[in-house]
Amino acid sequence: MDALVAQHLLNWLVLGSIYTLVALGFSLLFGVLDVIHFSHGDVSMAAPFVALAVIQAVTASLVPDGGAATLILAILAATLVVGLFGVLVDWLVIRRFRAAPAMMALVATVALGTVVRELIRTLYPQGSNPKPFPALTTEVVRLGEVAIPVFSLIVIFVSVATVAALFWLLNRTPVGLRIRAVAEDRAVARLMAIRPDRIFAITFFIASAIGAVGAVFFASHAGVVRFDFGVQLGLIGFSAAVIGGLGSMQGAILGSLLIAGVDTTVQMTIPDGASYRLVFIFALVILVLVLKPSGVLGKPVFEKV
Repeated sequence: MDALVAQHLLNWLVLGSIYTLVALGFSLLFGVLDVIHFSHGDVSMAAPFVALAVIQAVTASLVPDGGAATLILAILAATLVVGLFGVLVDWLVIRRFRAAPAMMALVATVALGTVVRELIRTLYPQGSNPKPFPALTTEVVRLGEVAIPVFSLIVIFVSVATVAALFWLLNRTPVGLRIRAVAEDRAVARLMAIRPDRIFAITFFIASAIGAVGAVFFASHAGVVRFDFGVQLGLIGFSAAVIGGLGSMQGAILGSLLIAGVDTTVQMTIPDGASYRLVFIFALVILVLVLKPSGVLGKPVFEKV
């Protein structure tokens, strides 16, 4: 029983780490742009398909059996491509709604998510079919009766390192200072010779790249990827950000761990819990919003009228 509990605790940390990477993107974009980017999950989910394309290209032309090195190269390439794709999405679509009512931007990002999914389904060979996705490694480390996949340790380590790097970037670098200045007041930031459009592009690159890493880990953890996985990943990531408090980095982490905890507990205690886990996850979202609409760590915003 202790070994089983330890396995579920490890699964909780892995899921929490993956959800954190996606939720951070939602909170970062909302905090800087004051826009809920509902297509963030779909943009992030393009990463596994880019990684698969890189793996196939490298395997066919350069290294017939590159193993983990090929997969690492594919993940790095996917992260860069999706980060740039996020910048393109902002330039083509979202920047045109900067001064528009929030509802217009919300509808535009929902529609954009559908466009991204259909582009993946149409442009990727046999894009409508599920694609097997490899893990970085299948090695296992044993601690007594507990079998710990090395892949799980990699996911947790990379997620912690990414979170630490993001907090360092935002709080200890000139770029982070500019991002926080634009998030606080765009007009004053312009007076300080900060170009908000450039900061928006940087923010989209960072959020999309981090989401890409989370999407690759999500596909690798599931062992398969589908063109519509971005809907589920986006909903869970957004829900985590809402539970913690939109715009709060710490809240995104807390919300992700709470959702992962509910996910793991339901699968551990309820027969066929995997079929009902989303029900309990969104029930948690409703409960938190009823009790504290601004989120666990969010601050209520008062608007002067």
